[in-house]
Amino acid sequence: MLAPTPPDAGWQFDNSYARLPEALFTRTMPVPVSAPRLVVLNDPVAADLGLDTAALREAGAALFAGNEVPPGAEPIAQAYAGHQFGHFTNLGDGRAILLGEQLTPDGRRFDIQLKGSGRTPYSRNGDGRAALGPMLREYLISEGMHALGIPTSRSLAVATTGEAVLRERPLPGAVLTRVAASHIRVGTFEYAAALGDPALLPALLDHAIARHYPEVAAADDKAAAFLDAVIERQAALIARWMLVGFVHGVMNTDNMAVSGETIDYGPCAFLDAYDPATTFSSIDRDGRYAYGSQPGIAHWNLARLAESLLGLVPGGEEAALEAAKSTIATFPERFERHYLAGARAKLGLTTEEPGDRELFMAVLRWMHETGADFTATFAGLATQAEADTPASCGAAGAAFAAWCTQWRARLARQPGSPADTAAQMGRVNPLVIPRNHRVEEALTAAEAGDLAPFERVLAAIRRPFDDTPDNQPYRTGPLAGCGPYRTFCGT
Repeated sequence: MLAPTPPDAGWQFDNSYARLPEALFTRTMPVPVSAPRLVVLNDPVAADLGLDTAALREAGAALFAGNEVPPGAEPIAQAYAGHQFGHFTNLGDGRAILLGEQLTPDGRRFDIQLKGSGRTPYSRNGDGRAALGPMLREYLISEGMHALGIPTSRSLAVATTGEAVLRERPLPGAVLTRVAASHIRVGTFEYAAALGDPALLPALLDHAIARHYPEVAAADDKAAAFLDAVIERQAALIARWMLVGFVHGVMNTDNMAVSGETIDYGPCAFLDAYDPATTFSSIDRDGRYAYGSQPGIAHWNLARLAESLLGLVPGGEEAALEAAKSTIATFPERFERHYLAGARAKLGLTTEEPGDRELFMAVLRWMHETGADFTATFAGLATQAEADTPASCGAAGAAFAAWCTQWRARLARQPGSPADTAAQMGRVNPLVIPRNHRVEEALTAAEAGDLAPFERVLAAIRRPFDDTPDNQPYRTGPLAGCGPYRTFCGT
């Protein structure tokens, strides 16, 4: 029987999701492991949650591997469905346990979830376990996304289990403790709608509104107002992804959170050379989730959310369908608004002109044609903005020099000094991202028992905009000839 951890760590659990109708989850416990060991604890996240890091380290391995549960937790596995590569499937937490919701001292609420904690009723033929490499990958990438200012789940800890998991080969097993605004997905609403229980979908909607969009609780049409709010957050989120070159890799509807956070870091990666057709995931053979396809896929996923909510929209089926279509049709304009605002910031533009989008697209085309590095190109523009002479632009060729001339002329038509422009650009164009080859080096070393490369990468990506000697090795892409990078979902 699992024993509770000491109460002095600061756990303050509520379990509002576990008070919803039980069709949405199954009460289940993590499966204990043989030899738990704490690998990494995220002190800043622990502090933000109101937890005592010293007490967590003392409780440590047993807690974060699932051998013990915090006081007040009511562990459950959530049920949901999802369109996976366009095909509807009943799913659920096959290797994750939601311990409950931590209430922070300032009144915020966060899900605390164990990922890789053993079989659940939704595991189907899976073992319910996770390998160390993918769990450390999620830790690194989520920390990198947070440092870049992108809404994301966070990682509180990673613990090894002392047990091997069998994938293509035996790998060290691990459990990730994930922190999220919630784990309510588009697929959760699809699941509730598919069950056909007239009480289920309204209960889920009210819960999601209370949790994430309390401002729409009094709306005459709560479902429509909720859909509108989710669309706005997702448009902003996907634009932010695109502007830092992030490729989620598996944008199924079960991997889209209605909170507007990025969740489920499986086969994700970042662009090195710019190419909108870039895919990294080994299972995305047709490029459905390619970098440049992400806005369209988000639009498609949100249409599935709208379909799930149709029965809650007043006025009859035909009127509900027309209203949903009208709302969903606003996504491209909303995405474009957020994307263009971010594009202007990356170019140092503080005013608006009709040609700004084309100016941005022109430099992207140049990058695509030349194979230029996405992150390094934009980081370098800040230096160009402050330079006394445009001569250095010519080092990248005549095409880039011609573009630079147009860009400098555009900058000259707005107020502010070159130094001000460069400083503003430095706040939005990172010097460091979680470079794919550096992440792989760190994970390979960690699997062999050496965490030093992981710690160095982590330190660098936590300060993506800082020009420091320590982050110099993490600014450049892989050596020429390394071949295409591939990621795997880790399930």
